[in-house]
This record gives sequence, structure tokens and C-alpha cells, in this order.
Amino acid sequence: MKAPSYDHVHFDCADLTARERYKLLIGTVIPRPIALVTTVDHTGRPNAGPFSFFNVLTHDPAIVAIGVENHEDRQFKDTARNIRDTGEFTIHICDTALAAQMEICAIKFGPEVDELHAAGLDTVPGRLVRSPRILAAPAALECKRYMTLQISNAREIILGEVLGIHVRGDAVDPHNLHIDQYKMDAIGRLGGHSYTRIQDQFEVRTLSPEEFARQQ
Repeated sequence: MKAPSYDHVHFDCADLTARERYKLLIGTVIPRPIALVTTVDHTGRPNAGPFSFFNVLTHDPAIVAIGVENHEDRQFKDTARNIRDTGEFTIHICDTALAAQMEICAIKFGPEVDELHAAGLDTVPGRLVRSPRILAAPAALECKRYMTLQISNAREIILGEVLGIHVRGDAVDPHNLHIDQYKMDAIGRLGGHSYTRIQDQFEVRTLSPEEFARQQ
């Protein structure tokens, strides 16, 4: 049997502009989970903003990461500044029902605007951190800053240690800790302005070496 032919286009990142690298990365690393991050400033004023450069890195300790692009004048975004000042933040997983309100929180308001109020999002005080928790989110991770990696003058990666996890009651079995991913209905970021849902799923189980050998 003739082997299939695979034609690929190669891009050398050293030859690309930052914008070109961005377009290729957000179009290929898909889908990306969205972190709707809440924080408070040193006076207790709340802030909320979504980040699609986000994922969990390890479970022991429980570490998540968000990539933050600050302003071109090197001023911190509210989220980055608040995390530096308080060392705390809460990450919310976005579902389909939360998408429109999440996008309102992405609007580049000034620091005087409460994005949670503008988006009509109800919150309760954090349990282990000072940042508020969005009630409509199917899950929330209360975090303390573990470390910040300064990538450039305008970009940083914030690592957070997860202190506590809130999951909506209909989406989790508290006895075996099974999460119903259909009920979570999480959305993911694609390229451009596109999103995807996780409702179309399939399973593939990793074989043991013995099982693999029996199939050969």
C-alpha cells in the first residue's frame, strides 16, 4: 500500500512578525480553554477579564497558568496589577450561557469600570481568596500567585496555585469526583472571533504495552 502523502507549509518563527506568529499560534493551538479571571485591587475594587492563553500545568501541586499581554506603554493590565498587589485571583470556566457576558468583560474599559456590574454578573465573596466568585460559572478555581514569569516588557505568564475548586452541583459527583463534561458545557477559543463547544466528544483509551502487542 502506498504511504499517504502529507504536504505541509513551514513557517520559520524568526522570519515572522509578532502578529504573524500570533495568527498561526491561535489558529493551530485549538481549542484553548478560557479563563474568566476576577481580582480585586488594593482597595477591594473588583475587576474581571477573560484570557484564552490559559491551561492547567500540574496537579501536585495544583498549578495553572495564564498568559497576560499588558499595554503597549508597559502599563499593567488591571488583572496583572491586581495579582501583583494582592497575590490572589479566581479563574472561572466559561460555558455557552456565559459567552456573551464574558465578551463584555473583554471590553477595554478603564480601571474605574466594574466589568462584573457592566456584564450583569452576580457574585459572592471568595472563600479562600478576596477575589469574587461568579455564580453563573460552572466551575471556579481560587488561586494564589505562585510566581510570575516576565517574558518581555509587555508579556508575562502568571502561575497560580489552586487553593480551592468550586463546581456547580449538577455537574459533579462529590463521592467519586466525576465531572459531567456535557453539563459543564465549556467553550473553547479558536482563531479569529470563533469559539467551539465540547458537546461533540469521543473516547480513546491508551493501551497497555501488552494490549498493544496483542493487536499487532
